[in-house]
Amino acid sequence: MILYNVTLNIDDSIHSQWLQWMHDIHIPDVLATGKFSSARLVKVVVEEEMGGQTYAVQYTAPDRATLERYYAEDAPRLRADGIRLFGDKMLAFRTELELVSEHTA
Repeated sequence: MILYNVTLNIDDSIHSQWLQWMHDIHIPDVLATGKFSSARLVKVVVEEEMGGQTYAVQYTAPDRATLERYYAEDAPRLRADGIRLFGDKMLAFRTELELVSEHTA
């Protein structure tokens, strides 16, 4: 299992609009590609020196090949939507994580 993690810093001036877009449009659009089984949006609770609000969204892909297909077939269009709407008020960086083990209490 691969977790595709996107960490984003959002300028306060667009925070509400961005959060609504993530919930109503972007996350459903990413899931609609059929390449991820789930998504989790979390807020980073550390205060950023650069200001704004920081979030991470984690999408679960079954394997690396599926994630690579997402990059080739869907990511450019979906990333462009965010850039078109929010420009430089949204800063994102991406990390790929491989699930090694999972534990519950």
